[in-house]
Amino acid sequence: MSRAGADEEEYWHSSKFRAFTFDDEDDELSQLKESKRAVNSLRDIVDDDDDDLERVSWSGEPVGSISWSIKETASSSTSLLEGRDSSLQKGSSSYAALPKQASSYSLSSLFKGEVPHIQYGQMACLSLSALSDTGVKNYAPELRRPKAEYKDYSSDWSPKDTVRRMQRGKVCSLERFRSLQDKLVLLDEAVAGHDGNVITAVLIFLKRTLRREILFRELEVRQVALCHLIHFLKETGEQKLLLDLLRLCFFSLSLQLSQYREHLNIQDVEKRREFLKGCIGLPFSAEDTSHIQDHYTLLERQIIIEANDRHLETTGQSEIFRKYPRKASILNMPLVTTLFYSCFYHYTEAEGTFSSPTNLKKTFKIPDKQYVLTALAARAKLRAWDDVDALFTTKNWLGYTKKKAPIGFHRVVEILQRNNAPVQVLQEYVRLVEDVETRLNLATKYKCHDVVIETYRDLKDRIQLTAYKCKVERGSAEEEKINSILNNVVRN
Repeated sequence: MSRAGADEEEYWHSSKFRAFTFDDEDDELSQLKESKRAVNSLRDIVDDDDDDLERVSWSGEPVGSISWSIKETASSSTSLLEGRDSSLQKGSSSYAALPKQASSYSLSSLFKGEVPHIQYGQMACLSLSALSDTGVKNYAPELRRPKAEYKDYSSDWSPKDTVRRMQRGKVCSLERFRSLQDKLVLLDEAVAGHDGNVITAVLIFLKRTLRREILFRELEVRQVALCHLIHFLKETGEQKLLLDLLRLCFFSLSLQLSQYREHLNIQDVEKRREFLKGCIGLPFSAEDTSHIQDHYTLLERQIIIEANDRHLETTGQSEIFRKYPRKASILNMPLVTTLFYSCFYHYTEAEGTFSSPTNLKKTFKIPDKQYVLTALAARAKLRAWDDVDALFTTKNWLGYTKKKAPIGFHRVVEILQRNNAPVQVLQEYVRLVEDVETRLNLATKYKCHDVVIETYRDLKDRIQLTAYKCKVERGSAEEEKINSILNNVVRN
């Protein structure tokens, strides 16, 4: 038994395999298995940016492969074990001898997805125990911002680009705009972008960085930005600044209006025209500036028409001026009066002439209702009933004609009656009134008997028709018409 036991003991001690020990840290095979398992899991975690570039180690194997990683780990583990054993034998003197330099690649660099640069003499090996102490965040690849994102914090953006990025919600610093000119350009770009939030943000920046007098002076000519600032001050409750701003705006507007009123004291037409031309540049609102521009254009047009018509009237070349002499000059008259004058004396002229009614309508954007009312009054005064008829006659794409009035035919009847239109003309337009009650009232008021009789006939109202018979003359055509209708009703 003792012999067998001795042989068994010798067998175990002479075997190339080692017995199981609890010291896993020095177990080379355990380290190799852990390394293999870690490298296998590495493929699901690491997104190698250099897939197209194949690295080859000194041994000829591709860098990053499993076999290469295991060999590298084994080499580093052996070096670490040899260094540890030599240090136990030689004591402190072993620190003078460095272990052989391993490859510059390690598992930690693989987990991070990058290759570290190891200087000469630096320890390249890394134990698995050190890996186990590393945080989880080091195993994932490092995510970087796109390079374009770093430009959000750049100070090289122009005012236009800054406004555009603010509209998209990007972070932009306005502190780089230091000069007054740059700040005003930034404000103009914000107003041109039509974004209220961006305009308010720029105004807050200007309110903080500009003196009150300068800010108010520049806002006088920027009405859109001024309205935004007034609304912002109301919302935030800054009453003192709001009152100062409103007081300055009121004073500025009063000054502009008083300067504009000066044209009333200028008697010479040419000087008044030049003065109005200068008033266009005053810092009015966009709407008021448009009105002043129309005023200047109208006076310029009136000067041309007046000179031409005075010549025609003096020489007697035009029949309408001989039949209807002018009672006053057209100079300095309102737009509606000028349109009436043009419809009265120049109704048939082509659109290309300054005195043409259609030219005035197009130039000053006169609404259809206003144009029809004015043209109707002018042509009815001349008793040009054919022109009145043509004014309301429209033709569809099939060639059929019908009458249509944008002002309502009840108003057409009233205007015609004021200009003493014949009953036949009145009755034609009274029949076109759609509302029955209004039609009966107008027909009764202006004694359009045929319309009243026809309306009661259509309503089959025998009582009203009999009552209306008493209002017409005996023996007249209207009475015979009523009797004929009543007899037909009785027979039916």
